[in-house]
Order: sequence, then structure tokens, then C-alpha cells
Amino acid sequence: MLLEINPDNPQPRLIAKVVDILKNGGVVAYPTDTTYGIGCSIFSKKGIERIYQIKQRDRKKPFSFICTDMSEIARYARVSNYAFKQLRRLLPGPYTFVLEAATVVPDLLQTKQKTVGIRIPDNAICLAIVKELGAPIVTTSANLSGEDPIGNPWAVEHELGKQLDLVVDGGDLSADVSSVISLIGDRPEVLRKGVGDVSWCE
Repeated sequence: MLLEINPDNPQPRLIAKVVDILKNGGVVAYPTDTTYGIGCSIFSKKGIERIYQIKQRDRKKPFSFICTDMSEIARYARVSNYAFKQLRRLLPGPYTFVLEAATVVPDLLQTKQKTVGIRIPDNAICLAIVKELGAPIVTTSANLSGEDPIGNPWAVEHELGKQLDLVVDGGDLSADVSSVISLIGDRPEVLRKGVGDVSWCE
């Protein structure tokens, strides 16, 4: 099912509809500042398992998640002074930052090294969803593992709609991905080059 939401001024009653689904363990597709993502509450083990099945993804690869602001990141990750400066400078934006996980993060979302990937996309819809939910949501591109990301909500509905509880239509997006940068330690490490500029890491 497609639900069209204004990308500039998301309607609160429609955001509440999305959040009701997430609070009940549902899985939805939603827009980010790169492409469409699939997500659920990070505290929904059932939802996370469903996303692994939908994407046909290797279970050894944990998902990243979306926070709304710096204070929320600090709740779910250990942030050094250096990392804090970079996050404050670059977010919201098309980056996924790898940080040391706080104990509150479910094991399913941590690597063996106890790290997590965290995003604050520059997209009003997904940030409104996370804020209304009161907890981060899983973020992974809306496609089968190994295939190209999907930037059109109708294409997401066609490809994955039957396996999702809702597809949020926030307009056409690119089929790009975020840049993934590790901020573990004193120097940034580029793990994937995407839309976000990584020249500052060199």
C-alpha cells in the first residue's frame, strides 16, 4: 500500500499512521536523502528478521539505523570528541557513520566488534517518523541484496510491496547510497564512497 506524504511538510496525521505500524512491529519503506529505505523499530526483533528475509541478506551483516539528532546518537553510541565534531559538521546528510555501540543497542544491530552504523538523513519525512516513534528505525536500501537501490516509490511498491506493511511515497529520489565512514579511533576510515563528500577524510 502506498501512502503519499508531503516531503517538505509531512502531515502529522499521516506520520502517525506510519508510526502506528512501526509500533506494532511492522516494516515500511520510506524516503531518505539518498534513496528509499526499508525499516522497522530497532527494538522489533520480528521486524528486523523480516527485513533480512525481504532483502535476502546475509545475517552476518547488521543493519544501520536512523537517529533524529546528536543527543539521540549519544544515547545509542559512544562518541569521542573528534567524532562529535565531525557528526555535528556533516549531519543531517548522506553519511552513515560507524561508531562504538552503546549497551542499549540490540545485538542484532551490532557487528562482532560491537560497532553500529548510524544515519541522520536530510529528509523531513523519515526524521518525522523517527521523532514520533521515539526510537531509531532500521535503515537499509529498498532492494534485494546485490541489486541496485530503488529511488521511485511505485517501483518499490511493485518490487517489494507484498512483503511490506506500507510504502511511504515521498516523491522520486536518486538511486544513490550514503558514504560509510568509520569514526572508531582518531582517524576517519572510508568504508564506502557514496553521495557524501569524503575528501575531508584524506
